[in-house]
Amino acid sequence: MSLSEIIQSRIAAEGPMSVAEYMTLCLHHPEHGYYSTRDPLGQAGDFITAPEISQMFGELIGLALAQAWADQGAPANAALVELGPGRGTLMADALRATARMPGFHDAVRVTLVEASPALRAAQAETLAAHAPVWVDSVDALPEDRPLFVIANEFFDALPVRQFLRDGAGWRERVIGLSDGALTFGLADRAPRPDLSHRLEDTSDGDLVEVSHAAQGVAEVLGDRIAAQGGAALIVDYGSEASLGDTFQALRAHEKVSPLDAPGTADLTAHVDFGALCRAAAPAHASPVTTQGVFLETLGITARAQALATRLSGDALETHISAHRRLTHPDEMGSLFKVMGLVPEGAALPPGLVT
Repeated sequence: MSLSEIIQSRIAAEGPMSVAEYMTLCLHHPEHGYYSTRDPLGQAGDFITAPEISQMFGELIGLALAQAWADQGAPANAALVELGPGRGTLMADALRATARMPGFHDAVRVTLVEASPALRAAQAETLAAHAPVWVDSVDALPEDRPLFVIANEFFDALPVRQFLRDGAGWRERVIGLSDGALTFGLADRAPRPDLSHRLEDTSDGDLVEVSHAAQGVAEVLGDRIAAQGGAALIVDYGSEASLGDTFQALRAHEKVSPLDAPGTADLTAHVDFGALCRAAAPAHASPVTTQGVFLETLGITARAQALATRLSGDALETHISAHRRLTHPDEMGSLFKVMGLVPEGAALPPGLVT
């Protein structure tokens, strides 16, 4: 039975499902889920992330977290954590860039939060020299050491529920059946106390997205970092407050309908950074800055110029294009945002505004 048939059978038996339930099935069904069955990254996959574009991204992220480690007293027993590490490319670049940071590699244990068997295998190969350990969720991260955390394009893949404002109440957007095909619909109007604050900045007909999963992860990270020390760098596309339908699907680098061929496309939604900030208390969250400003503040242009001296021809053109793609406002520079988490009173990682 295909995943589409499984979903249609469940809807027929139980009624329409939330967008969050649909996303979870499509991405993580043990037999047919997108992340359970494939390596989605790179030119041969369905999407490409910043670490796959250029080594500079991971290098600068690694150096920023290593500086945060030094600023917190260079603790001798810490974890260098990545949430959703892809093929391990970012972590490999971060570790290479920090190899000369005195004591850093001896102090940190590389810890990867990854559920996909296919991606775990790729990470094991990429990071074999660093003896990484894996955990299935942030709840399983060590509780006895500071956590220095990278979360690049992790939160956008966590399931969202969608709510359409209707007066002082809300109607949830759901997925049901029409003439034997999956289709979007709306549930009955109902109060949503958890969205009462959104009545101040929305109007009738506005749609907002809520990710309880993302808020749960941010809450765990915030509690752990506040209690244990450490820092987190969260890099993703999104805004300071959710507004509008951002639920989307990518297959072979092209946008497709999220309801087309469940389990065969990457499903994401923009990140609500304001919600993450509130969930992460009592850790201190930095103001959100754009990826372009963050990377330029860290010195990406100087790094790009240094690398360019060893390149020519097509390799040089690719390198120049990668720098632009990561930083330019018309590319990833403005769409992607960066937020940091640290214990109250600790210095933020470099590159972030105070």
